[in-house]
Amino acid sequence: MSTTSSTQAPAASDSVARSGATRRPRLLISLFLAPTVIGLALFSFLPIVASVVLAFFRWDIITSPEFVGLDNFARLASNPTVRVSFLNTIGFVATAVVVQLAVALLLAILVQSKMPNWLRTFFRSTLFFPLILSAASVSLIMAYLFNQEFGLVNEVLGWIGIAKVGWLTTGFGAKVVVLLVYVWQNFGFTFLLFIGGIAAIPKEVYEAASIDGATGWKQFWQLTLPLISPTMLVASVMAIINALQIFDQPWVLTRGGPGDETRTAVMVIYESAFRQLDFGGASAIGVVLTLLIMLVTAIQFQLSKRFVFYG
Repeated sequence: MSTTSSTQAPAASDSVARSGATRRPRLLISLFLAPTVIGLALFSFLPIVASVVLAFFRWDIITSPEFVGLDNFARLASNPTVRVSFLNTIGFVATAVVVQLAVALLLAILVQSKMPNWLRTFFRSTLFFPLILSAASVSLIMAYLFNQEFGLVNEVLGWIGIAKVGWLTTGFGAKVVVLLVYVWQNFGFTFLLFIGGIAAIPKEVYEAASIDGATGWKQFWQLTLPLISPTMLVASVMAIINALQIFDQPWVLTRGGPGDETRTAVMVIYESAFRQLDFGGASAIGVVLTLLIMLVTAIQFQLSKRFVFYG
């Protein structure tokens, strides 16, 4: 009896020690994760929930919120500025994302082609550099460059006999400038994604294709594109979500003008909330924009089942 008790006691003490040893790492992990979880809850999830709730109220900060049901959403449907801003945003996304993906893919293929390593590193750094710049400061500089009277762009065009162009004072010119500035500043991240996707393709695949007689365009179309299709899916999802939230570039460059030609959905949210103190209306626009982002993302993932190759 005494022998059995003496063997059970150490076993129980070992179990307690192991339990304590596993609890300590878990406690440390929880402590390190706590700031991130609290930050996400306070600055991401709480504002989302608050915006959804506010969309059903009329509130100007000064007076108490008043429940109005779907009235804010009905006002959206009858507001021409809101309709134009959503059309502008959708049109901008359709062009900006295509141009951004095409430019990033072309440059990624060029950089991954045969060239010295130092030159490849230089191009990677240079092409990624615009992404770390402030969108507001870049837009401010571009506003001077594209100024109709004293901008450098019109000055250069004047050397070859082209008359001054109202880049920021005409609807088409303003849209082109906003598109150029946005794509130039944001294609760097997509470019890096494509470089990673192309670098992950085994060289043996291209060697085997060359032996079979496939080179150049055929290799790109039949090998590179299918094998980086998962990367293209991620890049396109992120590019569309970012483009749907465009604000800085058109705000600094044109303030939405001329007229409402470059006004976007997020700009209308800002103006409704902080200029007109219509927080209920702004929240309703935000809810509609969020639903639009979720719908587009869901369609992308649904279509990816047919076009993305995971082999």
